[in-house]
Amino acid sequence: MAFSGNFMCTSFKQELLTGSHNFTNSSGDTFKLALYDNNASFNASTTAYTSSNEVGNSGSYTAGGGALTNVTPTTSGTTALTDFADKTYTSATITARGALIYNTTTGGGSGTTDTVVVLDFGSNKSSTSGDFQIVFPTADASSAIIRIA
Repeated sequence: MAFSGNFMCTSFKQELLTGSHNFTNSSGDTFKLALYDNNASFNASTTAYTSSNEVGNSGSYTAGGGALTNVTPTTSGTTALTDFADKTYTSATITARGALIYNTTTGGGSGTTDTVVVLDFGSNKSSTSGDFQIVFPTADASSAIIRIA
């Protein structure tokens, strides 16, 4: 098993402190979600998107993944959080074990493929000539995909 859990990438944490990422919905950076098979090897030290072990083009899924719709950051109690709208790749035949969310906006951290989080699906997830959907958790202080407590 190459994936070993969900991680907020260490480089992303540092880049937050330098103001390199903007998650605002209407005027923020562009973030993408790329899917990977079980041969991919990612952890908290992952710093950039790679095409190595990315799933093949199928249906609406193409190399590099698809753009995500940002949910403008907010707070809940003492926790800051942001999220994305669910993502669906249509008419796709895909088997994926996990994903990377990364920033494609020039001027991010070190380049235009700076990773944000590694997502481990826990097992292979598949679609056959149908929808492959990523459902993000509830955008609250205990579940949002990106939260700082």
